[in-house]
Amino acid sequence: MSSEVAISVENVSKSFAIYETPRDRLKQFLLPRLRRLFGLATKNYYREFKALSGVSFKMMKGETIGIIGRNGAGKSTLLQIICGTLAASEGSVDVKGRIAALLELGAGFNPEFTGRENVILNGELLGLSRREMELRLPGIEEFAGIGEFIDQPIKTYSSGMYVRLAFAVQACVDPEILIVDEALSVGDIGFQYKCFRRMEELRRRGVTILMVTHSTGSILEYADRCIVMEGGGVQIDTNDVLAAVLTYEKGMLAAKPKQVSDNHPEHTEVTAEDLAAAQRRSVNDDISEKRFGTARAIIERMDITRRDGSSFDQSPVVRSGEELTFRFTIASSEVLDDIALGVSITKTQGGDIWGDNNIRAGFPIILERGRQVVEFSAKLPISAGEYLIHCGLARIANGVREELDQRRPIQSIKFWSPREQVGVVFAPVSAKAGTL
Repeated sequence: MSSEVAISVENVSKSFAIYETPRDRLKQFLLPRLRRLFGLATKNYYREFKALSGVSFKMMKGETIGIIGRNGAGKSTLLQIICGTLAASEGSVDVKGRIAALLELGAGFNPEFTGRENVILNGELLGLSRREMELRLPGIEEFAGIGEFIDQPIKTYSSGMYVRLAFAVQACVDPEILIVDEALSVGDIGFQYKCFRRMEELRRRGVTILMVTHSTGSILEYADRCIVMEGGGVQIDTNDVLAAVLTYEKGMLAAKPKQVSDNHPEHTEVTAEDLAAAQRRSVNDDISEKRFGTARAIIERMDITRRDGSSFDQSPVVRSGEELTFRFTIASSEVLDDIALGVSITKTQGGDIWGDNNIRAGFPIILERGRQVVEFSAKLPISAGEYLIHCGLARIANGVREELDQRRPIQSIKFWSPREQVGVVFAPVSAKAGTL
């Protein structure tokens, strides 16, 4: 990271005029001028919404900053002002270096032009000559992976093809500053992985990266510094990325409406109809949970606690190698033996990285009618990042497997490690040297 400033934001504010009706917009256009003409006091026919208020920070060359905050905090407005696509109401922004911005992917494409023509046009807008863009075209085509559609009009593209080509253009023009606003949350899993690999490569080359995302796992993995925005202002600006993420996560948890629990006192009688209704009703919509099974028994809830007894909600980021306890509340409408209860963790882009169950642990489970609790404990040396937790309840009798309740995923989880590593297993080496 250089000591030279790449982006300087000084006391930036942005206000928008909000009109209740189209008629008010017309009134605002005509009436104030007429009132001034006749010497009358002017009147506004709109209400002012302040999206940003006094935002200031400096970003050094080669630095990676993550900006997080709930919807409406002003993150996207700030990026648009930095990129020059939106003017600030007050304050100033100074940018030193060529910007490649991934704000609304494909927004600068002409639908009548082919993909190839749009690539060249976008490159010229970024300050590259036609000759330079023609030399870069093979790499852009390969990265986008849209084949012969590169020579078809953009209006014939699917949304996924838009995404591929737009990212390929911005990431392959050797930007000095890369600005990303949730652009990588679209596209298929394989393409998202390719995009993140490209971002890692740009970061190693010293490109300044400013990213806005709701994925705090990505912030923990990539950012040197984190800015938390709230209500149009900067709440936190710190190099302690973990502390910033914890503050944001706690705020999000506090803002969530309290959910009515399906729990009842343990051993209370439940019917198969009760469990089937609970299975249909109780899903985690925040992470698009898919839930299925016969529902003769279900996983009513899963709680995560630490060794010191604190809950996951109290501290929603887990340190690599920390011991966790997964506490499952299971409700059954009948006595069931030969039960398999499993838990696993996957990357958000897919692919299991850890999993276990009671059968492998040599712990048989027989469910009684009513409710009971089963706990699994494990130390998880997982590298920093955002992951998904899945769990499942099944009955395996005489070689036949009956899915009782599969919850995929049931919850997200974020890990933090004190240093970067390659891969998902956090196993840092200790090194020493000697003479022969």
